[in-house]
Amino acid sequence: MTISEVTNARISTDAAQPAIKATQVHKAFGSLHVLKGVDLTVMPGTVTVILGPSGSGKSTFLRLINQLETITGGTIEVDGELIGYKYVNKGSGQVLQTLNDKEVAKQREKLGMVFQRFNLFPHMTALENVMEAPVHVQRKPKKEARDLAVAELQRVGLGDRLDYYPAQLSGGQQQRVAIARALAMKPEIMLFDEPTSALDPELVGEVLNVMRSLANDGMTMVCVTHEIGFAREVADQIVFMDGGVVVEKGGPDIIDHPSEPRFKDFLQHVL
Repeated sequence: MTISEVTNARISTDAAQPAIKATQVHKAFGSLHVLKGVDLTVMPGTVTVILGPSGSGKSTFLRLINQLETITGGTIEVDGELIGYKYVNKGSGQVLQTLNDKEVAKQREKLGMVFQRFNLFPHMTALENVMEAPVHVQRKPKKEARDLAVAELQRVGLGDRLDYYPAQLSGGQQQRVAIARALAMKPEIMLFDEPTSALDPELVGEVLNVMRSLANDGMTMVCVTHEIGFAREVADQIVFMDGGVVVEKGGPDIIDHPSEPRFKDFLQHVL
């Protein structure tokens, strides 16, 4: 798919069902109220970049989408399906019931997540790391899983590093293995939680190039990052969070023309 075709596909998603829809999402850890009513819609085939200072709730929001944390209030839907809960008939009406582990795992299949730290198995090669989930979670035959893993490692530019262990790879290469591992599960949506923050500056570009390629392929992506240049270039939607709320959101032009004073102040410190 060409870049122009991706652009046209993105424009045509206006009437489509959202890939992600968050409505008045709250998250508290005891008395600490981290998210305070977040509303956000992500359309299929688009890239949303979430910016904000440390402690603003960005990473917590991603973890709620992938059900690594339990929502305190509000709702999140993925492809129109309420996550974490289901409606069941009780008496004359319906009530919300928490999903069991198997149901949660089924919902997670739509989502791939890449973290700040690579979390690779140190005793496994790059190929074995990428094969692990397709074999043991999706129960794919080893031959099929191997072919899939090879293809995804080639996709992220590591076709010549199949038999390397994590300790033999640079940080950027390890993060690209982590991306290939997520892609091997064939997710519909990719979530990136500051994927370059643990990398030396000279290694950041190789990871961002893979993410650019995914965006050009039409992958739906939500990225928490401090890479402003990447956000300006790739994002369809920019979201600035602070204090657990969405302060400003819009197209990539808001980076150059922010309207909220808090966003202006943030940009002055990071640009």
